[in-house]
Amino acid sequence: MKLKNRTAVTLVTLAVSCPLAATAQDNMKRLEKFQTTGASLNLETVVQTGAKAEALKANLKSVKLPPGFKIDLYAIVPDARHMAVGPSTGIVFVGTRKTRVWAVTDRTKTRVADEVKVFAPSISQKVPNGVCFSSDGVLYVVEQNRVLSYPAAEFFYEGPDVAAGQVVPQGQLIPIEEESFNHGARTCRIGPDNKLYITLGNPFNVPAKEKIALYNKVGMMGIIRMDRDGKNREVYAHGVRNSVGMDFNPKDKTLWFTDNQVDGMGDDIPPGELNRATKIGQNFGFPWYGGGKVRTDEYKNETPPKDVVFPQVEMVAHAADLGMKFYSGKMFPAKYQGGIFSAQHGSWNRTTPIGARVMFTSLKADGNADKTEVFAEGWLTPNHEYLGRPVDIATLPDGSLLVSDDYAGAIYRVSYAAP
Repeated sequence: MKLKNRTAVTLVTLAVSCPLAATAQDNMKRLEKFQTTGASLNLETVVQTGAKAEALKANLKSVKLPPGFKIDLYAIVPDARHMAVGPSTGIVFVGTRKTRVWAVTDRTKTRVADEVKVFAPSISQKVPNGVCFSSDGVLYVVEQNRVLSYPAAEFFYEGPDVAAGQVVPQGQLIPIEEESFNHGARTCRIGPDNKLYITLGNPFNVPAKEKIALYNKVGMMGIIRMDRDGKNREVYAHGVRNSVGMDFNPKDKTLWFTDNQVDGMGDDIPPGELNRATKIGQNFGFPWYGGGKVRTDEYKNETPPKDVVFPQVEMVAHAADLGMKFYSGKMFPAKYQGGIFSAQHGSWNRTTPIGARVMFTSLKADGNADKTEVFAEGWLTPNHEYLGRPVDIATLPDGSLLVSDDYAGAIYRVSYAAP
């Protein structure tokens, strides 16, 4: 009798779940053929006025910036993570660690959003954190285990159906058995070689030794690159614990990326990282090193790979360095042009919280890091409460800076006027 009941439950589950999965697959096929899916034309939108907007504006009064800079609320965007600014329209596409990508529009160019709505809702998405544009206007969305492309996202985002293509089909970005709720947020960039670069974390704080060969092969615990159609995939960088932010230096074309250090080694070690990759195949030390030159307990008796590349900048431990962007705008003073803005999400397991701020790193003439300083802070109160947690950095066409915040569900705009 128990067996029959269990079988009945299984059949009911299959009956409920299979149609949903089939619908998602059918919708993808239709969009690849430029066909409609029948999805509702009433897209989910986010109200931009009211009590929440006023509360967020009030919180921004606590944020400290260098003289001449100011910060304003740009948009209310639930779960806002990584951002991609459309090269033709300036529309901001925003990924999340949930199931939505948002389209943020400022039609009047008053530098505040007048509309925030869901993007491509007829496609079922899972952790679509990573978003990036190619120079010819193709939007790439990197999910937990899939990569999609939207060749005309800026111009056909008004409805639920948007032309889409599969760069990496579901379940083929990483082995399905390695999927995890931990370290599953990917980021992407189109490199100067016109290839698609993707950061791939690993599910563990420190992986077991038997995992290393697999991760080295597929590019987990590293950065991969591939042609924009998904072909010719290769591992670009190894020894990266969990990078959730990268960008290319426009001057010398080198790839820079943040990396999150090992947890559980103490409040003040190991440091967070800002790294520079100058060629394919470099190893950045994890899991032999937990951050900087601090050895992990699990691998302290193991011999690290030769020629480990250590970070350009050692950030404060456990501040959770995430998104980063080379500043190529003209609005900010010369000091900031060509430098790196990066977001510190804030600690989650440190005795005294730290982070929740935006950092700035200048570069030397030889392309290496020079000095790193706090650019914007105040989202962490003296009572150790978070008012916000910065995630990513982007630049609007006018040269102002956008900062996303998944805790407050917002995007802020930083502008400059000479004092």
